[in-house]
Amino acid sequence: MSADRKLFTLVSLLIGISIVLSYTLTPYTTLLFGVNEFHFAIRQTIFGLMSIVLIFILSQLDPDKWLKPIGFTLFFGSLILMIAMPFLPESVVSEVGGAKRWIKIAGFSLAPVEFFKVGFVYFLAWSFSRKLGHHDGIGLSGEFKRFMPYAIIFLGAMFIIAFLQKDLGQVVVLGATLLFMLIFAGSSFRFFLSILAVIFGAIIVFILTAHHRILRIKSWWALAQNSVLELLPDAIADKLRVPVEVEPYQIGHSLNAIHNGGLFGTGLANGTFKLGFLSEVHTDFVLAGLAEEFGFLGVLSVVVIFMWMIQRIFKIANRTKDTSIYLFSIGIGLILSFSFLVNAYGISGITPIKGISVPFLSYGGSAMLGAAFGVGMVLMASKKAKMD
Repeated sequence: MSADRKLFTLVSLLIGISIVLSYTLTPYTTLLFGVNEFHFAIRQTIFGLMSIVLIFILSQLDPDKWLKPIGFTLFFGSLILMIAMPFLPESVVSEVGGAKRWIKIAGFSLAPVEFFKVGFVYFLAWSFSRKLGHHDGIGLSGEFKRFMPYAIIFLGAMFIIAFLQKDLGQVVVLGATLLFMLIFAGSSFRFFLSILAVIFGAIIVFILTAHHRILRIKSWWALAQNSVLELLPDAIADKLRVPVEVEPYQIGHSLNAIHNGGLFGTGLANGTFKLGFLSEVHTDFVLAGLAEEFGFLGVLSVVVIFMWMIQRIFKIANRTKDTSIYLFSIGIGLILSFSFLVNAYGISGITPIKGISVPFLSYGGSAMLGAAFGVGMVLMASKKAKMD
């Protein structure tokens, strides 16, 4: 049985769009770094073609033979690299803002966390399919005991990613994926709500223990409060309102770029906020750049393609009888969806910015190759599912 061709086509289309955006959104960045105008487009093309080839190769492999070794290699290999990175010299590891996140390889920098996410999802799918599946008679305490080993693994990963690599956004995506995979694996809804309450409590403690995080939340709330507080009575709204001291620089320009695009956009390469006003527009703010130059219709087109891609992944999960493949496909669909949503909500001011890239759309080789591994493995698994 062949792999799902529609999914392959949709991913390839998103990669093609990302290559175009990596050229049209980077004129200021190329001048700033003193590189050729095609510098980012060429690098994105290289990683884009590598990703397409990787997805195709993985899709041709036998899932019974290759899915497990590739999944565990990604999980343990990237975990070992992340643990070792703080101790490696700067000639091997790039350090930005006091965090070592990227390993230098042949003139490029790769982030192991992007591959760890796929390995983590596979590990959960493999283990959940063997340990979970029913909750009758074991009670809430029994479910917590059964979940404890996974909580320890997640807390270890959270320490490495959030504290050593200072990348809280990835922890948010991984945590949300773990939480929802528990539901699909058969945990009770009561247990889901209990874990959700624990997570919210931990997030509040995490924010309150660092002054810079408190300031970041206040900065975000100052921007988002009007749309929320107008729904509440004045007596309550007045107590929750904070003064707008300085509008968050990036969010302000991001919203202006989205507004400037309107319905049809300013046209290819005609955007203005990419010209030094909105930094890293081709990476974390690629949706804002897309909205300015291609308008609401351009963003809508990308969202439709992305949602269609997610629908094909979930359809593969729904059509397979193998529980581990079902959970893995669900997990990859979730991690791609949460990454998109965290980025989209961040650049529109709905939630604080977390520095999460848009899968297959933002500039960056690590994120694209990591997502390619995930989709390629789902395509490999789709050969065991009855597709149309």
